[in-house]
Amino acid sequence: MERCDFKHPQAQQGVAMVEFAIALPLLLLLLLGVAEFGRMLHQYNSLLQANRDAVRYLAGQAWNANLGKVEINSVLLARTRNIAVYGVPAPQPGKEVVPGLTTANVTVGTVGAEHVQVSISYVFRPVIGSGLPALIGNAIPLNFPLVATTVMRGL
Repeated sequence: MERCDFKHPQAQQGVAMVEFAIALPLLLLLLLGVAEFGRMLHQYNSLLQANRDAVRYLAGQAWNANLGKVEINSVLLARTRNIAVYGVPAPQPGKEVVPGLTTANVTVGTVGAEHVQVSISYVFRPVIGSGLPALIGNAIPLNFPLVATTVMRGL
């Protein structure tokens, strides 16, 4: 049997530092990816809640009992869009539910004679940039749409 000699501690100095320097960028990229995913889920949840609030308001206000169907006038349309964007019927610039959301992102309409629909389309923009550089071809885009749509029967 051959005897196995272990290396002296002096020969191993600095190896842990090199391994840490190699692993650190990968760990930071993973941490940043998880944080961005959490931020995206938070924004999507905020959009869903704002959408539900807006369609609930619209369903309660749009029903015309005399005609037996929903009717949406311009004032109700504007208030519904403001509720979807700001959370209240009156506009409050700078207090959007999600940063960068505008009333142009909100679509309000009817589905048949008894149902109303509110849809919010929003493009999620990560903090790290709009795309990842690709080694071959075009950059990989990181912006993607978040869409929240709710239909409710007029009350």
